[in-house]
Amino acid sequence: MYLVKTPRLLKKLYPELIWDVNQTTPCIYLTFDDGPIPIVTPAVLNILKQYNAKATFFCIGDNVRKHPDIFEAVKADGHAIGNHTFNHLKGWKTETQTYLDNFLKADELLDTTLFRPPYGRIKRAQIKALKEAKPGLKIFMWDVLSGDFDIDLKPEDCLKGVLKYTEAGSMVVFHDSIKAFKRLEYVLPRALEVWSKQGYSFGPLTP
Repeated sequence: MYLVKTPRLLKKLYPELIWDVNQTTPCIYLTFDDGPIPIVTPAVLNILKQYNAKATFFCIGDNVRKHPDIFEAVKADGHAIGNHTFNHLKGWKTETQTYLDNFLKADELLDTTLFRPPYGRIKRAQIKALKEAKPGLKIFMWDVLSGDFDIDLKPEDCLKGVLKYTEAGSMVVFHDSIKAFKRLEYVLPRALEVWSKQGYSFGPLTP
């Protein structure tokens, strides 16, 4: 069970986390978790390029190790890079020191002050440990969860949810993963087409 739109109450409970971006201009912040991987990440880059869209890729360190060429292609296209741990750890089920070590292992490859916890699950002690270890770290959550990872969700319904809840300043989560690709390749170009016609721009998150 998951919510497409993040409730305001949850945002208030964790004010030290970034859920959306205060925006006076019509800008949407597209984010992609779990890459980089062959086929899927390059396909995402091609779609983004067609709409002159910049995004933020929260990368798994081990995938960067396996596919450094794709990682370099993401950076070369001008997208922002974020840390998503080295092994996609679930914070609620991981000791704080283990979580920190995994974060730092990924940071050796990524060297970024942007971070998103896998599954959006992180303990307050982990937040504190990461921020102490990495000065200037910003921990990003999301405003809209596309649900592209849900194998039972029809691509058409995935698109409807994304279009319904996204607004100026929204951080939208997609996944450049094999599991999500069927829905992602359907939703992303169609959503970009609609948003572009509505006058939105697409920017990377900033440190």
